[in-house]
Amino acid sequence: MTEKVKAVQFGCGPVGCSIVRLALQKPSLKIVGAIDLVNLGQDLGKVAGCGRKIGVFISKDVETVLGQTKPDVVLHATGSDLETVYPQLEMILNAGVNVVSTCEELSYPYGKRAILADRLDKLAKKNGVTVLGTGVNPGFLMDTWPLFMTGICQDVKQIKAVRIQDASSRRVPFQKKIGAGKTVAEFDKLVAAGTLKHVGLTESIAMIAAGLGWELDEITETIEPVIASTEVQSSFVTVKPGQAAGVKQVGYGWKDGKEVITLDFEAYIGAEESRDVVYITGVPNMEVMIKGGMHGDIATAAIVVNAVNRVIDAPPGLTTMKDLPMVSASSNL
Repeated sequence: MTEKVKAVQFGCGPVGCSIVRLALQKPSLKIVGAIDLVNLGQDLGKVAGCGRKIGVFISKDVETVLGQTKPDVVLHATGSDLETVYPQLEMILNAGVNVVSTCEELSYPYGKRAILADRLDKLAKKNGVTVLGTGVNPGFLMDTWPLFMTGICQDVKQIKAVRIQDASSRRVPFQKKIGAGKTVAEFDKLVAAGTLKHVGLTESIAMIAAGLGWELDEITETIEPVIASTEVQSSFVTVKPGQAAGVKQVGYGWKDGKEVITLDFEAYIGAEESRDVVYITGVPNMEVMIKGGMHGDIATAAIVVNAVNRVIDAPPGLTTMKDLPMVSASSNL
């Protein structure tokens, strides 16, 4: 019988718990430890909403958990900012453990986080392990998927990806992150402070460009509120007319003075039709749509868990979704 892959869950918030629930369904994956700063001493199965105890208790002592459990991989879900989570990743890599992380800036950190990317790459290679940043977006919908679709193109001139989500069904932190229920002035203040934005568009644009061998002149972004014309609500937020129902954020990749990559991200309460669409201008032209849109939390948990074997088998160092063999669902995990 094949030995089970031992995993530690680092970060037991909504996304981390979603990962745990899926991981526990995989016969070849065993959760052996859990790390967080809250719910200390509680059973991970109970905290994750699994309906049963699993005998794994949440601890804040990273070195002790990793030292005692000796996992093959850490499933990391604590934050979007690479500089903030870097010390966590450093501890994991120094323990000689592979990492699959949902940190958005880690998905393709070779731009504004190039120094940290270099440190992580060297540290992972030194310890003979691999580190990957992935998720539904960034990690798949607006970078890996468009790149994969270009595989049947003879020529590519422009790529556009559009993600429109009705945020009413998403978790509370997500609804807060997109500014739902804020006045326009409050929304603009949060944008100016850098606390209201979808993290990952610039990373996705850079990944697409690198995958196509394009040298971009620059990457730019715009952020604006989606204003409610009528009252809309979710289970957690009521949005009055004139308030922000969510966010419209667009990233642009420029080459030779032309807009060659456009990523249009819209998430707001009351969106009429959730959808994910990739448009490719080239030979041939393509328009590929996921009707109803991809559920972010479900898809993120899936891609994190499904990437485990790819990461364990990959050469040591920092890797990205464009560099790994295709990640797919597998009955072997």
